[in-house]
Amino acid sequence: MPRLSFAVRVLFACCLLIATANHIRADVAHGLLWDYGYGPSAYLASRVFWGALTFLDPLAALLLFIKPRAGIVLTAAIILLDVTHNSFYVALKQQWLEPFYLSQVAFLIAVLLLSPIAWNGLALTHRKRLCSKY
Repeated sequence: MPRLSFAVRVLFACCLLIATANHIRADVAHGLLWDYGYGPSAYLASRVFWGALTFLDPLAALLLFIKPRAGIVLTAAIILLDVTHNSFYVALKQQWLEPFYLSQVAFLIAVLLLSPIAWNGLALTHRKRLCSKY
């Protein structure tokens, strides 16, 4: 189970780093507070949220390995908030089948399904360490 936990965290980190690259590309091309094509209908708070993901996504990826439980929680929080937030804008433009949105929803589903595996594998690793001390 610890190997599977590690593999799940690697998968999550790869997805987060791909998202980071997309945010960096957008930031370089359009600025940190870009409206992602939604124009005046994009609230400043939304622009700040999207810009913050440039920093939060790689932080979560790093935490998945140095503080795995915090990384799992942050990853789940980020993608849950991202899909919830972006659903508002997707609904405005009827973009339900756009690849960017479908990939976010797919990642959310993966995180919801695989997080318990990653979490439980950490618990087993921790128990093994405790047992080996005695």
